[in-house]
Amino acid sequence: DDWLALKPQEPSPSQCCGSGCKPCIYDVYEKELAQWERAKAKQDKSLLMEKKEQSNNSELNPDTFTAFNISSVEQLTEDTYQYKFELPGNSSLRLSLGQHIVLRGVVNGLEVQRAYTPISPGNAEGYFEVLMKHGELLMLASGTGLAPMLPILRSITGDEDDETFVTLVGCFRTFDKIYLKPLLQDLARYWNIRIFYVLSQEMSLEKLPWSYQENTYTGRLNEDLVKVIINSCRRKPFVLICGSSAFNEDMSRYLKAAGIEENSCFVF
Repeated sequence: DDWLALKPQEPSPSQCCGSGCKPCIYDVYEKELAQWERAKAKQDKSLLMEKKEQSNNSELNPDTFTAFNISSVEQLTEDTYQYKFELPGNSSLRLSLGQHIVLRGVVNGLEVQRAYTPISPGNAEGYFEVLMKHGELLMLASGTGLAPMLPILRSITGDEDDETFVTLVGCFRTFDKIYLKPLLQDLARYWNIRIFYVLSQEMSLEKLPWSYQENTYTGRLNEDLVKVIINSCRRKPFVLICGSSAFNEDMSRYLKAAGIEENSCFVF
């Protein structure tokens, strides 16, 4: 059991940016898996801590990831940010014209990597900068109000360059009444998609599959829960609402109380 807990997790297709990166996240996984297998065969966990050879500070190593500190983040537009990363000493990336780098991090508990072309000068010393676009959508759907949300979700997950974060809140009476469970669970595997369920007639979460318990609430989607979900977003979201007339009116009122302006909402 101890060794299984240390085994590297195979990436999902949504974690690969598809840009032909060297190394790809799958290349890194294969290397880490091989290292794990060697350590397990010898029953020596210290082998998992072996440090890979690093190149000098003036160049990146194409075979490994290197940790860099973020020194500043500047918001340029409503959804675009300029990130500045520190490089050791006066070192430089020394990239060729048009060459990109791959940044890797953890989002919603899922390891993600994306390719970016630095906007800083190629000979910049001690730092490099990249532009990142972070849109944020909050979808509030009741029952069949889920329908208009699905094409939007598929459009976002189907575009590898779309980095919009989406939080979908689906409101249903019971667990059995949740529409399209397999599709929703598949969408929830994407690094930028979160899905919550609110079940108005379920009394307890104990009988639900464990994979649903953490992201499911019982009762109704009320003002307090709406505020909790909004506060869990990375930035103030644009909100899409679809349900019965009563549901739409309630959500609009709750959002206003949470500080979401009317022009930041759309009701289907």
